[in-house]
Amino acid sequence: MTAVDTLLAALATGEAEILDLTAPLSPETPILQLPPPFANTIALSLEKVSDFDDDGPFWGWNNIHTGEHTGTHLDAPVHWASGRDGRSVDQIPPSRLVGPAVVLDFTAETEADPDFLLEPAHLDAHVAEHGPLPAGCWLLFRTGWSRHGGDPVAFANADESGPHTPGVSVAGSQWLAASPITGFGVETVGIDAGQAGGMDPAFPTHYFLLGADKYGLTQLQNLDRLPATGAMVIASPLPIVGGTGSPARVLAVVPR
Repeated sequence: MTAVDTLLAALATGEAEILDLTAPLSPETPILQLPPPFANTIALSLEKVSDFDDDGPFWGWNNIHTGEHTGTHLDAPVHWASGRDGRSVDQIPPSRLVGPAVVLDFTAETEADPDFLLEPAHLDAHVAEHGPLPAGCWLLFRTGWSRHGGDPVAFANADESGPHTPGVSVAGSQWLAASPITGFGVETVGIDAGQAGGMDPAFPTHYFLLGADKYGLTQLQNLDRLPATGAMVIASPLPIVGGTGSPARVLAVVPR
């Protein structure tokens, strides 16, 4: 048997299962809201082309209107100033869209402090307990934030000082950029903390990660169903030519 045969057999017998880590995409899906004077992306909307009517008696279809960075999506290096000369989403090698999953569980810390930040000490402690991060892995930051996905106000958790959501410190972002990971996945609206606009540099996870030819995955869910190690992630963005990112279907293959 080939390795693919072995995987297919495990799925057929239930020794492994496929989990969907993708948030449903609809007009109600929370999107990032930047303060003035910055422009914002748009939420999803569907424009009917035909619906088994005179415009198409045997078929229904829609035009999609949405932004590259709406819902569960992948950030490509060209999304950020530090990576503007790097790869657009269509140029990402397919081999880098599939890799081992490593899950960091900071649900309790985030419940106690929505502004919780990952620091190098947290990352070093994980490595000490579980071993070095595998080359090409997706590092997934479990915070439980996806439970707010149906409530845009709670999901943003904003007040007069801006949004309050968990993320990574400047030093933690530098640690990630220097690590062997392919990308970093979160349950929140973006890969940076809600208060990251006030850090130096601003939005350091975007700055360091995308500048190092690594990628971001946002608005993931079901991370509580993944083991700390041993699962595999498959990220499937649209290959938009010149795209800075794309909505993505993100799946995990998990042993039972």
